[in-house]
Amino acid sequence: MLIAQVIGVALLGCALLSLLRSARSDVAVAVSVSLGVVLLALVMSRLADFITAILGMASTAGVNRLYLDTVLRVVGVAYLAAFGAQVCRDAGEGALAVKVELAGKVLILGMAAPLMFALLDTVLQVLPQ
Repeated sequence: MLIAQVIGVALLGCALLSLLRSARSDVAVAVSVSLGVVLLALVMSRLADFITAILGMASTAGVNRLYLDTVLRVVGVAYLAAFGAQVCRDAGEGALAVKVELAGKVLILGMAAPLMFALLDTVLQVLPQ
């Protein structure tokens, strides 16, 4: 079970980090980032399976691939921005974390703009003139 592996790595990491933070806080930050990357790598295969399944269902349903790709990219940027911000917080850089979150939100807004314009165009076509 994947969740058992994730929890095991996280608990071992927490124990290691609690020992390191008091002695070598600079090394603890590097270990924390490394553990985050390891945990992300553990779940990436499952994420790839999920994306493949979603793309298959969308193809069967006749959903425009452009829309689905945009939604998946937005979700990816949201997760990565949250991960990056949390790494900054772990390093004690709260102000930098806020800027990473803001950058993620701006990027999401930019990526979602074509979807919003397409939706607005569809609504305007449906409304009587």
